[in-house]
This record gives sequence, C-alpha cells and structure tokens, in this order.
Amino acid sequence: MRLFCFGFGYAAEALARRLSARTTALAGTRTRLDQGPPPLGARLAAFQSDGEAGQVRSLLAGTTHLLISIPPDLEGDVVLRYFRDDLLALPELGWVGYLSTVGVYGDCQGRWVDEMSPTRPMTERSLRRLEAENAWLNFGRESGRRVELFRLAGIYGPGRSVIDSLRAGSARRIVKPGQVFNRIHVDDIALVLAAAIDKSAGHRIYNVCDDAPAPPEDVVAYAAELLGLPIPPEVGFAEAGLADMAASFWAESKRVSNARIKTALGVGLAYPTYREGLRALIAGG
Repeated sequence: MRLFCFGFGYAAEALARRLSARTTALAGTRTRLDQGPPPLGARLAAFQSDGEAGQVRSLLAGTTHLLISIPPDLEGDVVLRYFRDDLLALPELGWVGYLSTVGVYGDCQGRWVDEMSPTRPMTERSLRRLEAENAWLNFGRESGRRVELFRLAGIYGPGRSVIDSLRAGSARRIVKPGQVFNRIHVDDIALVLAAAIDKSAGHRIYNVCDDAPAPPEDVVAYAAELLGLPIPPEVGFAEAGLADMAASFWAESKRVSNARIKTALGVGLAYPTYREGLRALIAGG
C-alpha cells in the first residue's frame, strides 16, 4: 500500500498510524511544513496554490490509496482542480476516500437520518461540501476508480476534546432545548476507513459517527464529573455569543445513524459513545 493524504492532519495521521504495518510509502500535503517533524516518516509537500503543485505531483507517483480531507473553496474541490489528470494517470490507484461532514443533511430538528436521507445543507460551507462530494462521485464513475465518501460527525480525541477545555478552564455548558449532536473519536474514524479499504461493500457513502447523539451540555457535565471538577453552570444559547461558524453548527440538530458501517463494513466502534471515549482520554493522560 502506498498511501497519499491530501491534508495530512488529525484524521489522516490516525489512519496512517493504523495502516503503518501495511504501507510501503506514506506521503501527503499540508498547508505549512514548519509544524514539527513529519509523522511516521511521511514525505510531505506544502500545498496551497498552483505554484506548489509540482512537488505534490512527484510525491503522488505510485499511489495506490488516496485520502482527501482538504475542504473545498469557493471554486470547488481543490484536489480535482489541480490534480485530476494526475490521478487519472495513476495505474494502481485502487481506492479514494473523501472526508465530508454530516452537515450536508442540514437541520433535521433532532430526527434520525441515514445515508438515504435527503441532503439539505443550510450553510455555504456545507453546500460546498455536498458539491465536492458529487464531484468526487462523478470522478469515480468517469474513471472507474472506487471512490467512497465518509460523512463525519464532530471529531474528538487526544488533545481535542472537552477534557482539554475543562482543564484549561474554557469549557461552557451551552444549553439549547432539543439540541443533539453525534460525535466520533479520531481512532474510530481510522477504524472505519481501514475497514472500507479492505472491503468493497458496494456503497459509496458512509456516516461515521457514534451510537449516542446527545445534548452537548450532558457531555460537558460527564467530563467534569470524570475529572472531579465543578460542573460549569448552564449558559443559554442566546446568551452564549457564539461566533458565526460555531453558531451555524448549533443551528442544526440531528441524530445520525451509523448502521451502515456496522452492517456493510462489520465495524465495531472502540468508543461507541462519548462516555467510553472520554474515559479513555483521561486514562491515557
């Protein structure tokens, strides 16, 4: 396996760790290369514009598996814009995974959704994601390559969870009646991606989320109890003064089903709810 990750960030690193015993080459892109040594010895190229595409092309050679986590911009999907022909020229490219978001379902007022539910993105950001999804599906149909989309819930894990914000004294228990979110531990994202690589189940879209959509204030309270810290007081959503991007996230409430990753891919999540995930984070320091 020769794995290339456009956007070698948090989730891509988790996948690379999981596949490390199986990869003969690991490469990818980051917007900047001055953020510490490359993880797992990966060869990395900076990429933000056409002027940096040449080095990326040299690293793409021989790629068999491709992960894309770079968000689209106002003109569409960045990878397809600059590298479509290069990808078509890869003779052994057998799998393409695109990381999207459950935000493409829009606001469902707390109702359950699955991969067959209609997409009704409410924000410009989610609309661009849906357009990028369609562009990648079209690429798969036209090229004959296996392309799969993974709609991720809110990601948490080491260094990126309510545990960290509580320890930093910045956590707030914002309450909006009826609000529920799904979450997903970063290691479970890697678990699902690896399972999809190994099993062509015939699906093109997978929801990647936990079993327990929950009100965000419950998660904060549970984490505080685990840490032995005072539970932060409730703050009403209207009084929270959230920035535009955060406020748009709170404008949507849905319960997302992960049944397909279980039935089609045989995945058993390591952290099926936020409770197991938070306990593991504390146990791991």
